[in-house]
Amino acid sequence: MVARLMAANFEGWPHNLELGAWQPGVCPKESVHNALGTKISPGLIELHCNDWPLDIPLIKAIQQRLNKQGLILKRLTTTAPTTLVAAKSMGLNCEIASADRPNFPVEEAELKVHQGTLRAGDHLEVEGSVLVLGDVNPGAKITATKHILIWGRLRGIAHAGCSGNRASRIIALQLRPLQLRIADAVARGPEELPAEGYCEQAELIDGEIRIKSAEPTLPS
Repeated sequence: MVARLMAANFEGWPHNLELGAWQPGVCPKESVHNALGTKISPGLIELHCNDWPLDIPLIKAIQQRLNKQGLILKRLTTTAPTTLVAAKSMGLNCEIASADRPNFPVEEAELKVHQGTLRAGDHLEVEGSVLVLGDVNPGAKITATKHILIWGRLRGIAHAGCSGNRASRIIALQLRPLQLRIADAVARGPEELPAEGYCEQAELIDGEIRIKSAEPTLPS
């Protein structure tokens, strides 16, 4: 993989750095270092990670290398859930690279994708599973007959398995809801923050809703 650096066309615009396609065994930090050998003016830079699954240490290492050259990381784009979760955990501006949904292992007909934050007063009801590319704010509610995945923070109310499916799960980058419901079970979200680089998952175990760290995938 060869990283490609594209200098900004106008003063004040961000430079762009693209990692290219993921190649197992190749160090992205080294590729970034080689790309930055080109003389470039200090300023903002956008990092396009494509499908590279970067964790927090790798993103921090790349960010430090950029800073050495006077470059401030303005935004990341990615198609890899791992990179999105890690960057969001660091508080970085990170977005999905295209309007296409991530490649979650569910049937297309069963997954509804909602782009944008649900705000107070909104109520999204879905047959099957739902992926929200945004937050669910206090005062908002989301209901699904199967799984719920929130690519942001859940601070409102979520009800998975609303038709009685007790195998349904709720997954979010951060679970801090007013109320969680899975089938007929009810619980509140945890107060402590999740571990860095992981999203959180709520599922029914022995009749109780339990929350733990989770991989950024939607169960089938």
